Amino acid sequence: MASSAPELSPRAREIVAVARELLESEGPDGLSMRRIADRLGIKAPSIYKHLPDKQALEAALISAGFAEWAGVFETAATADDPVGTVAHAYRDYATRHPHLYRLMTERPLARDRLEPGVEDRAARPIVDAVGGDPDAARALWAFAHGMTILELNGRFPEGADLQAAWERGVAAFRRA
Repeated sequence: MASSAPELSPRAREIVAVARELLESEGPDGLSMRRIADRLGIKAPSIYKHLPDKQALEAALISAGFAEWAGVFETAATADDPVGTVAHAYRDYATRHPHLYRLMTERPLARDRLEPGVEDRAARPIVDAVGGDPDAARALWAFAHGMTILELNGRFPEGADLQAAWERGVAAFRRA
């Protein structure tokens, strides 16, 4: 599917950077065009000269997140234990950036609005970590996402040994 994501202008990148700061510090409620414009010292309608709608802004944030993931996973996949290192990097990224993580993973993904190739670049190290098997990579991603989102949402009982659960799950993928 061809991407309809436009190349971002320097001003659009500035808008996205401010949006990221608001998202990271205030969560999704802080991600409003009015709040972004206030931070930039402009009127909210001015944003639409650079980004056509809020979905374009969110797609730019998600694209940036995938690009960050790609860099983190590419480094992790070169370790002696690529499965464990990639899974750890996934969890670490999500816990450090929970609002962006949720934006990236909780809704249908408008792939046609993403930066071309960015999702594939983020997925490639996961596929490589499991020996090139895309189905195993999807299963590893599903495991990591499930554990991560349950942890972020406080769904495990108090005192649950999440590290042990992570290690057990990762070990299963190492054996596969």
